[in-house]
Amino acid sequence: MKKRYRFPLKQNIGEPAVPAVVNGETIVRGQLIAFKRENSLGANLFTSVSGVVAEVNEKEIVILANEEQKREFVPLKSEGALDLIEEAGLVGLGGAGFPAYGKLTKPFEKGGMVIANAAECEPILCHNIAAIEKDPGKLIRGLEIVLEIVHASEGVIAIKEKHQRAVQRLKEALKDRTNIRIHLLPDMYPMGEERAVVREVTGNILPVDALPFRADAIVMNAETLCRVQEAVDLRKPLIDKDLTVAGKLKGNENLIQIMEDIPLGISVSDVFEMAGGLAEGYGELIMGGPFTGKRVQLDDPVVKTTGGLIAAECFMKGPEKIGLLVCACGADRERMEELAASMGSQVVGIAYCKQAKEVKGTRKCENPGRCPGQVQKVMELKKAGAQALLISNCTDCSNTVMSCALRMGLPVYHCTDGALRAVNHVLIRRMK
Repeated sequence: MKKRYRFPLKQNIGEPAVPAVVNGETIVRGQLIAFKRENSLGANLFTSVSGVVAEVNEKEIVILANEEQKREFVPLKSEGALDLIEEAGLVGLGGAGFPAYGKLTKPFEKGGMVIANAAECEPILCHNIAAIEKDPGKLIRGLEIVLEIVHASEGVIAIKEKHQRAVQRLKEALKDRTNIRIHLLPDMYPMGEERAVVREVTGNILPVDALPFRADAIVMNAETLCRVQEAVDLRKPLIDKDLTVAGKLKGNENLIQIMEDIPLGISVSDVFEMAGGLAEGYGELIMGGPFTGKRVQLDDPVVKTTGGLIAAECFMKGPEKIGLLVCACGADRERMEELAASMGSQVVGIAYCKQAKEVKGTRKCENPGRCPGQVQKVMELKKAGAQALLISNCTDCSNTVMSCALRMGLPVYHCTDGALRAVNHVLIRRMK
């Protein structure tokens, strides 16, 4: 039976793409199936498979894939690096999916820095580091292309110091380059948050509503830069995605797997089958990382911003009454309420980290990863009747919660627990 590939028309910040195909149309891998509106913030959408268009509606395009697929693709047509990046439908592949060309349309007048964000911040996820270890040249070439586009004087690869093999591979590849350097990051969450990276590399603490450009910097995810190299040098549209697939998988020897060039639009179910199949008794399926990922279903598609797929451990039975301490760097309120319900607990109080400031309908941390203390918030939740806490805090905040909550008789659960248990990782509690 032919497999269904689903392509949501909105996979990024900005407007959804406009369908360019019709029902029954025969298409080939790399063909444009939906386009960004002219003079709008959006991104083109290409098919990752050859086949026949089965459905076009206001939300998505569905394609029935041919049983035999080739790796060849329809090449991009534009001339010039920036136009190729825009045509390719490239978006940020490590976060919310901001269209890549949108960061590159305003060159620096003097100086300027482009930072390759290779922090691979979320626990479990490891496909970016694996790609660097395999071929650091792709990242470096992508960074060089962006440096030239925006006329920046310096490139920086920000990577956690603990990834020693990747760091060594980068050093070897950079030995003859003088305009690109490596900046080593500490091993903490959320070290990959954009403003945290800027703070560590430049020393500037940006306001919650500021972009890195205020610090004369542009930040781009490591895989995004690798796909920039493909778009410019190979004329390849964004049709494939690297993933970390992990958790409750059949067998115990491959709980974390790296998959390269998985075609966009493939179902979550098919990806897990490629990893050997799901084991019985998982609690939920998470798309993304343990901190900021979202619950998905087996028939949901892999999209441009998918970084990981995790089959989490079964939910632990929670207390009758629980309090939520929500951090801007982790799971949001809606996600925390979802987790509490799955634990069988009634939410009796909700508090936000004091540094979680509202910005355009969401929350951002004033100084990501640097916690001011959480005693007051824990006391508020205990007063509200909480018998335990469910938190989504970063490494530093979790440390401060653990230093006071247990003394108040409040057990602590973390939004990452199910994912981390599924791969036998240490839970986030008191971290060095």
